[in-house]
Parts: sequence; structure tokens; C-alpha cells
Amino acid sequence: MSDEDRRSEVPQAPHDRARRLLPDHPVRVALLDLLAEHSTLTSTEAAARLGRSSGLCSFHLRQLARYGLIEEAPHQGGRARPWRLRWDDPAAGGEDGDAEFTALNRGLEDESYRHWLAHRDQAPPEWRQDESFSAVLHLTPAEAAELATSVRRLFAGYREREDRPAARPPDTVAVAAVTRLFPLLGEDGVPPQS
Repeated sequence: MSDEDRRSEVPQAPHDRARRLLPDHPVRVALLDLLAEHSTLTSTEAAARLGRSSGLCSFHLRQLARYGLIEEAPHQGGRARPWRLRWDDPAAGGEDGDAEFTALNRGLEDESYRHWLAHRDQAPPEWRQDESFSAVLHLTPAEAAELATSVRRLFAGYREREDRPAARPPDTVAVAAVTRLFPLLGEDGVPPQS
């Protein structure tokens, strides 16, 4: 192991970690795309799909896990380690790097969406529609929290399929579902009254 490799293993400040994982690394971006498409993936499966070595894929999967973007999926033991995207909100912990980590996570969501737009015409016809939508709503803080809870409940109805592939209908694919609720701020950083 070189000195540079050893330095990369030393814990770094959150902003340094985020900068190193920005979606400009083709193998990591490809791995995240594969996980979004296939739900779970081992390094061997990733290597076969990407035409890379299993060791390289394993290294980058561990790096993505180290920074909280993916996690090891439940499995029956053995040598194979399946990985999956991590869907919980790591920003809930309140650490100093959470804002940067959340920004990185949002950047990866945006990158995945741009990838979808660029390659939508290659998808099967039944998947070519874009179900994106947005709205400006006039809400109180309590109503925004209530709406967020409702959306989480709606998503939860489908989450069991993550750990139970047998519960998935035959034509199921991984679909990114992104919801962002935030107040629109004025120039002074304060939400204007509607």
C-alpha cells in the first residue's frame, strides 16, 4: 500500500469527504446507477456488468458505504456481500458535516435524474414517461411536517420490497422517488409571508 493509499484511509473532515465523492468518479457513479436499477448488487455482479475487476468494484462499494451512500444488504451469510442504496436521512444525526453530506446526496439525486433524461429514449416504452412534478404550496410549519409524514407513509407501503424481493411484482424496477419540502426564502433569508 502506497503512502497516498494510507492517507486516503485516514478519517477526513466532512467537506473533504464530500469533495472526494462528488459524482465525477465514473466507477462510483456507475455503481450508484446499477444499485438504483438492480436494488442489490455484489462486487462480482457489478464487475460483470461494468466490465471492471471485482476488486475495483469492491473497493468503490466500500468507499460509498464508508460515506453513508450505500449499506450492506441483509443476506444469508457466505462470502458474497450484497450492497444496496441507503435511503434513510443521515442528516438527522446533527454532526457538522451533515449539510455537506446532504448536499452531496442531493447532487447524486440530481445526477441520476440528468442521467435518466439523457437516456430516457433507451428505456422500454412503458417507462419513458417522466412522472416528475412540483408545486408551490402555502403551508404552515405544522402542515409541512404533516405533509412530509404523509409522503413517508406512502413510501413505506413500498419499502418492504427492498428486503423482500419475492414481494415485488414481476415487472418491478427500481424507481427513484425524491421529495423535497422547504420554504422559499426572500433575499434577506426569511420566508416572506404569503
